[in-house]
Amino acid sequence: MLSTMSALAASRTTLLRSCAPAARHARPRLSARGMASAADSQLRKTGLYDFHVQNGAKMVPFAGYSMPLSYGSVGAVASHHHVRNSVGLFDVGHMVQSNFRGPTATAFLEWLTPSSLRSLAPYSSTLSVLLNERGGIIDDTVITKHAEDAYYVVTNAGRRDRDLAWFKERLEDWNAGEKAKAEGKVEHEVLDGWGLLALQGPEAAQYLQGLTSFDLRELTFGKCAFVPIEGFNLHVARGGYTGEDGFEISIPPSQTLEVAQLLSKPPVQLTGLGARDSLRLEAGMCLYGQDLDEDTTPIEAGLTWVIGKDRREAGEFIGAEGVRKHLKEGPPRRRVGLTVDGAPARQGAKVFAPSSQEQIGTVTSGIPSPTLGKNIAMAYVKNGWHKKGTEVEVDVRNKLRKAVLTPMPFVPTRYFRG
Repeated sequence: MLSTMSALAASRTTLLRSCAPAARHARPRLSARGMASAADSQLRKTGLYDFHVQNGAKMVPFAGYSMPLSYGSVGAVASHHHVRNSVGLFDVGHMVQSNFRGPTATAFLEWLTPSSLRSLAPYSSTLSVLLNERGGIIDDTVITKHAEDAYYVVTNAGRRDRDLAWFKERLEDWNAGEKAKAEGKVEHEVLDGWGLLALQGPEAAQYLQGLTSFDLRELTFGKCAFVPIEGFNLHVARGGYTGEDGFEISIPPSQTLEVAQLLSKPPVQLTGLGARDSLRLEAGMCLYGQDLDEDTTPIEAGLTWVIGKDRREAGEFIGAEGVRKHLKEGPPRRRVGLTVDGAPARQGAKVFAPSSQEQIGTVTSGIPSPTLGKNIAMAYVKNGWHKKGTEVEVDVRNKLRKAVLTPMPFVPTRYFRG
């Protein structure tokens, strides 16, 4: 994610929300932590599974779903370039879409997350995080406010069971409390079976505008609206997981196939997980399970900005004590970007101080960047080693490679802000 959402992190660099001619034209690798085995459980399918197969998709297990890696003879690097230069369509229907409604919905979600939702304008979104009691990140999420008593929330497919159980337990606690009894309870609805499509790239707005009378110039980055699209009235949010301008469109189950067909005509190119991973890493966006986990606080992850300024000292939210400790004392490690000489560094590669055997960090994501023609990576390093321009060494296939700490996003974002 930052998912999807990590995309909204673009207000700082990047919601997520952050989410790659190449140094070497290798297919971006997907972490095994995001993969699922049919032996572990029956793979789920989005409503577009047959659509993908009919369009020549290579289907792979990912986050408990059978998802398209690529289509036909078009490789991940070619798809990546098409999204950067034109427009691509991603099926992200594996993500968990939810509605939270009720008189105390704002207060509940401000207890569940460190975000300032009271000040969020209606039909606006923010990247946020669900935190455990220690301040570790259970998941990154995009929260969209429709009204004080109505929110639309998207969470990661790979965290579905953990997130839904967490929502259920915390809702039971909340609705049994004094505030809910006095002012009203909160209800949670999971939009199971709903489609979610991401139309991404510099030509996305022009293409979508041809299908609607709604003036998309009114829909700036981080905003959403219900938009008429060829007879369908759909929830459209401006944002995404690629660093490009784009839209995420939520679709009722009975309409998903027709809308996908509408959105997949030239110049739109169907795009799979391979390109999605390289695009999000170039944009500096996190993938849960690689770059974020329950032992990582938002301060360590470089997501301090998702914590409302009014909530950093006095906000009552789950995990506040652990967050405030890192805010006050500084975190023990920090998420950074790296450019790596020679071969690309992959997840798990060790980071060392120059000319030393002292390990100072670990790579969490890494690829040859198709856009930049150099190897890029995301890593966590000890606090004090996180300043841009710092030189380190990375163990790639038992050979130490020079690397330089590089600000993220690696590729400038191009969100539409009006």
